[in-house]
Amino acid sequence: MVTITIGTRKSKLAMWQTELVASLLEKNGMDTVINSMETKGDKILNTSIAKIGSKGVFTEELEDQLHSGITDIAVHSAKDMQSTLPSDFELIAFTDREKANDVLVSRRRDLDLNDTSKEIIIGTSSVRRVALLKHYYPHVKTVEMRGNLQTRIKKMDDGACDALMLAYAGVTRMRYDDMIVKVFSEQQFIPPVGQGCIAIESAKNLDPTKKAMIRDALNNRQSEYRLLAERAFLRRLEGGCSIPAFGYAEIDGDNLHMICGLASLDGAILLKEEATAKLDEAEALGDTLGQRILEGGGKELLAQIKKAQKS
Repeated sequence: MVTITIGTRKSKLAMWQTELVASLLEKNGMDTVINSMETKGDKILNTSIAKIGSKGVFTEELEDQLHSGITDIAVHSAKDMQSTLPSDFELIAFTDREKANDVLVSRRRDLDLNDTSKEIIIGTSSVRRVALLKHYYPHVKTVEMRGNLQTRIKKMDDGACDALMLAYAGVTRMRYDDMIVKVFSEQQFIPPVGQGCIAIESAKNLDPTKKAMIRDALNNRQSEYRLLAERAFLRRLEGGCSIPAFGYAEIDGDNLHMICGLASLDGAILLKEEATAKLDEAEALGDTLGQRILEGGGKELLAQIKKAQKS
């Protein structure tokens, strides 16, 4: 029997995702071994992702294991993946996609973001979420909040903030649904590229038979079309998770509709584009929309963002 060795981060959410992947592989006749570790992004919690450097912050150590052959595949939250992988690696599968919405998690059931009479403090580590909150709810205050979901909830309970802004997928997978006090519309608070989907990475020199077996067991073709478009958009912007970019593609029959854009760090500027294409034109659709954003003021905005983040 073929054995697949899986690399993953150690957090509870990462392990949940990895155990799901392992169970799917095992159902398709493969044995699995899980090799968990901490990445740079897991260890450095007192610095923003933008300051650490977004390229490979959650993936570099896992890719070292893939390169050396210690592991066959690495399991990632697709939203954590850099837009351009090192030349030796590739994404070989995308799982079924959970709802991609952002949500607000709090102990306060009466929390109302439209209430301007009281100070509301929201914890998040995402520059996109901060920018969109500043755009739609300028009276809301945000605080940097790093760490796994359990750590963030403890910080909230200790008084660091009133609520946390998180991905629905992570919240529901960790069974904190009862703490959701608001679900943001994905048409307004447009998700980051890949949110809600698990991506499977391998070295390009992985045995072709293993690669085919893994892909057959794990890949959801609809997820793949959507992620190809979204990742092509982010790649055109040369972006990662340290810029306030967003991109969300949905399938309607044989067509793929995508809405995407870029915000300024202070939320004052919000660039958006959307278009529809055939499924087999997914990457071209994302690339075209990325180019439109760049030509519509995005190039200058990105320069301002990167300059501000370096200071």
